This record gives sequence, structure tokens and C-alpha cells, in this order.
Amino acid sequence: MSVLSKDYFHDEEAAFGHLEAVLWPNGPVCPHCGGMDRISRIKANPAKRIRIGLHKCGDCGKQFTVKVGTVFEHGRIPLHKFLQAVHLLCSSKKGISAYQLHRILEVQYKTAWFLAHRIREAMCSTDFSPLGGEGKAVEADETFIGRLEGLPKPRRGSASYRNTVLTLVERGGRARSFHGESHTVGQIVPIVRENIAREARLMTDEARHYLKVGEEFAAHGRVNHGQDEYVRGDIRGMKGVYQHCAEKHLHRYLAEFDFRYTSRSALGIEDQERSGQALGGMKGKRLLYKQPIDIG
Repeated sequence: MSVLSKDYFHDEEAAFGHLEAVLWPNGPVCPHCGGMDRISRIKANPAKRIRIGLHKCGDCGKQFTVKVGTVFEHGRIPLHKFLQAVHLLCSSKKGISAYQLHRILEVQYKTAWFLAHRIREAMCSTDFSPLGGEGKAVEADETFIGRLEGLPKPRRGSASYRNTVLTLVERGGRARSFHGESHTVGQIVPIVRENIAREARLMTDEARHYLKVGEEFAAHGRVNHGQDEYVRGDIRGMKGVYQHCAEKHLHRYLAEFDFRYTSRSALGIEDQERSGQALGGMKGKRLLYKQPIDIG
């Protein structure tokens, strides 16, 4: 048996049952009034245009499905294809392109593109507690992606025309990325201060904008990438851990990188559990687009 042989990847009713088990572990909850006690399931009847997974709340009288209030709301492709896309995106080691989703799921490319962004939005973490702690190391590094709108490409060797991405990685734990317009002290230092616990050890490369703020932590270890030094004892800096992402919707690509790093196999989190985490993050994250998603 393959993982993709599971009923909820092929049957719509089973797909709703699976999503309900993930988002409603204690039973159906009305997204309109929050009621749980007087909810009844309405039997699906395609002939009368009664949808699969429909419920009615006895407190407010409104109807709903488990998709209401999630990134799935108003998605016009079958839910079982949504679940296939979630599994493919979460189980592919380096992610999966919208074009590949378009080919595998047999939907339009535009549909696959919107679908991938819905799933990445669900991967956005709501945990903003400081990274690290006593005895823990947090690595910080920045890279440059795309091009800032309206800025021409300058002379060779300058990155001032590109988006700056700063990523903080808690060694053996979480990752958190930030998008900025430059890599100056004024941009980098406030992020480091707000997102790393003072008891942690800061690990960076030789960049000078970390010198002063590094004194505020338990220790500050540095390696010199300019001299091809990447590890010295337990001190190491990040290099080449980023994907090249489109400038538009950059924060969602970064969210996918952070989610994938935080939920990796090295921490005992495998494909199905990773997919379950992504599904659990879909509640309360409805996306609105000017152009509707159509079935391919």
C-alpha cells in the first residue's frame, strides 16, 4: 500500500472526514458563533445541490463546512485534491513547483499557483517566542533575493538593488525568516534583539553589523566566510541554505522554508505528521484573491 492510496486522497467524503478530524478533534465547531452543542450534519444530496460535509448550527441557524474560515474556503477544486497538494508540498524534500502540481493534479497552472500559496500561508508560524535559550545556539545570516521594485541593477559587486532576507536558525530547533530592503545595522539589529533570547549564544559570519549586538548575548561566535572558514569548533555560520524565490509573495516562500526546517525528519517529524501540521495551520487563515480559482 502507498501513502497516496489512502481514501481521503481520492474520495471527497473521506477527505472531509479527514480534515474534520484534524481541525475539529472535539467535534464540529460553528465558525459563525462558536457553538458546539446544537450542530447537526446535513446529508449530502447532489441532486438538490446539498454539499458534502455540510453542517447546520442550531444556535445561529447558519450552515457551514469545515473549510469555512480556512485557506480552503471558496476553493473550487475538490477537497481530496487539496489534500494531495498538501502532502506533495510537505513531503517533497526541496518543495514542489506550481507547474509540477499543475501536471500531477491535472488542474490549470493558475489554479496550482494559487493552491501552493494557500498551503504556504498555512505554514506561517504563529509562535513568536524568542529563539534559543540558556545553553542553546542561534545562527544568523542574510542573503539577497530578487530585485527591489524600481531600482536598476548597479555596478558589479553591489547587492543594494536586491531584497534582503535574514534567517535565524535555532540549532536543532526552529527557523524564522525576515524580509527587508537592506542589510544595515538599523534593519538587522532590531530583528536580532526581538527574536533571540539573551541567554542564547549568537553564531554569525564576519559581518560587522553583528559586532555590537553580539555583546548582548551569552556569547557571540564568528566565522570568516571571506577566508573560506565555515566551522570553528562548535561555531558555524549559515551559507547557501536559501532557495531563490520570486520577489512577489516572498514571505510565503520564506514561511515554507521555515516550516520545512522546523518540521524536518532530523527532529522525528515525518511526511504524514508534517502534512497534519500544515492542515492544522489552515484554520483562521482565509485568503482573498481578486481572481477566483477555477477548476482545470
